[in-house]
Order: sequence, then C-alpha cells, then structure tokens
Amino acid sequence: QVQLVESGGGLVQAGDSLRLSCAASGRTFSRNGMGWFRQAPGKEREFVAAINWSGGSTSYTDSVKGRFTISRDNAKNSVYLQMNSLSPEDTAVYYCAANSQLYASGTYRRKDLYDYWGQGTQVTVSS
Repeated sequence: QVQLVESGGGLVQAGDSLRLSCAASGRTFSRNGMGWFRQAPGKEREFVAAINWSGGSTSYTDSVKGRFTISRDNAKNSVYLQMNSLSPEDTAVYYCAANSQLYASGTYRRKDLYDYWGQGTQVTVSS
C-alpha cells in the first residue's frame, strides 16, 4: 500500500519556523516529482512548492518565495518543506503529493497532475 505521511505541523507564532516532512512508503518515489500544497478553511487547495526527481529543479508560489524551501532525500524516500518567517496567512492544512511520471526534468504546479496524496498536517500561525 502506497502511503505519503506528513509530519511537523503545529501551532506557532508569526515569524517562527517549521519544517514539514513527508515520508513515503509502499514504493520508491526517488524518480518522481513531488510537491506541497495547502488548503485553508473555505478555500481551494493551492500549490505551494514542487521539486523534480533529482532535486535540481524547484518552483514556488509567489507568496512563499524567499521564505519556504523544498528539498528531498531520495535515500530516505522523503521530501521536506522548510518554512521560515511564517505569517497567519500561511495557516492551512499542508499536503504532500507525488507525480507518477518518472525522471521528469521539470516541476508540476497543478494538483491534477499528482497521483498520490498524503492526509495532511495542520499548520496554524498565530499573530
């Protein structure tokens, strides 16, 4: 059974940092693009960051550029999201996702291009 399990969420104050982790099991995703999305209450799930299979290409939504960093460790079948300078607008459930295409050089920003999803981890930033 393929699973993506997010961890590292929590309640923090504005300006704090968090590091989210996504551990995959059931198959290797070392050859697949991965991404992070988030969904705030009453809003649609939105793209946050993506990384290609090698880690050589990354992309971010404009609101997190310079604050968030996506990375991966293929040996651990894991992907991470380092979040700095958090603001209340970052409050959401954060989801890890994996794309099925192998060795794609680019990254994917559309959620319909991802085939596997985790259950999400809550991030709450107080002002």
